[in-house]
Amino acid sequence: MATATAPATSRPQQPRKRLDVRKTLFRMRREWSAYLFLAPGVIVFSVFTVAALVFAVYLTFHEWNILQPQKPFIGLQNYRDMLHDEHYRRSIINTLYFTGGSVPLTMLGGLVVALLLNQPIRFRGLFRTMYYLPVVTPFVVAAILWKWLYNSSYGLFDYYLLKAHLIDQPLLWLADKDLAMPSVILMSVWSGVGFSMVVYLAGLQSIPGELYEAAKVDGAGAFNRLRYITVPMLRPTTLFLLVVGIIGSFQIFTQVFIMTNGGPAERTTTMVFFIYEAAFKFYDMGYASTLAFGLFALLFLVTLLQLRLYRKGE
Repeated sequence: MATATAPATSRPQQPRKRLDVRKTLFRMRREWSAYLFLAPGVIVFSVFTVAALVFAVYLTFHEWNILQPQKPFIGLQNYRDMLHDEHYRRSIINTLYFTGGSVPLTMLGGLVVALLLNQPIRFRGLFRTMYYLPVVTPFVVAAILWKWLYNSSYGLFDYYLLKAHLIDQPLLWLADKDLAMPSVILMSVWSGVGFSMVVYLAGLQSIPGELYEAAKVDGAGAFNRLRYITVPMLRPTTLFLLVVGIIGSFQIFTQVFIMTNGGPAERTTTMVFFIYEAAFKFYDMGYASTLAFGLFALLFLVTLLQLRLYRKGE
């Protein structure tokens, strides 16, 4: 005769959780020496990053002029001023102009150079080093050199253009409203192609050679191999360069500060340069902090949009 059995009841989990917590605390006490080694880094990060970030948020709600003793609380006024500031909107347009010109050209140039230097040619290591030298050249040095090249009196660009009879008179590269930003873009592309080249080279060398061999057997030419194998396989590399390039281009400052100082007529005033002017020209640290958080929000949205588009593409 079968007897009814009572349903099994689940064991209480609370004692197990307490046991896990005790084990964790015991391990923390046992490995206390590890926290001594971590302490300097944690302290530096807390003071110079976390505390600075919290204080920057605090500044956005105050009229914080470093020359004035009174620093009144103004609530969201800085954020309202930012949304209605025509000069700030102009700096956003200039930054987008610079980004749209420099990032695609830098990536395309890096891809072309990487494809060429991925071939078995002589002195390949030397050429790679030469193309990478602008990357390790300090921006200040590079900007000064290019400012000399753009000089209308003794610059090499105008000199050779005049010698070739391509122009009738020297061009004011950095003083012309239509040429100032393209001149800064050209300098930035020159200094950034080497980094894109190295990253693309790493991506090219990770593509299995069997894919190219199979494509050759099927009769695919060089262009079709590039279109259907190389470019699709480099999509993660391209996404990485795109995200890093846009983040870097949104933070352009050194070239503008040295070569044009935001001019002419604010044609090269970017977002970071505008933040610099608000902080160290007008000494309004509260408004400058607000502009910095506006830049962060814009970068966050652009990066999120890129990642979503990439996932949809997959």
